[in-house]
Amino acid sequence: MCLAVPSRIIEINDTVAKVDVDGVIRETSIMLLDDAKIGDYVIVHAGFAINKIDEEAALQTLEDMRNILAADVIKTKGPIDKTL
Repeated sequence: MCLAVPSRIIEINDTVAKVDVDGVIRETSIMLLDDAKIGDYVIVHAGFAINKIDEEAALQTLEDMRNILAADVIKTKGPIDKTL
């Protein structure tokens, strides 16, 4: 299965950008995009920004991914005890 993650560009140096995904900073190639700029949301797959995406769609996708991961944790490990 392939997974492409929405990421926000925070810095650009030639064809390499630093992107932020929920506070995790990574480098990704932007050589496949013509007009990437700081603040843009891009879809990153295998270290390459492959497409720009609007902010609303990016944020919704990230929220959906968080919800799926949380549901999987509950399914495999049981509910999280928040009283601790």
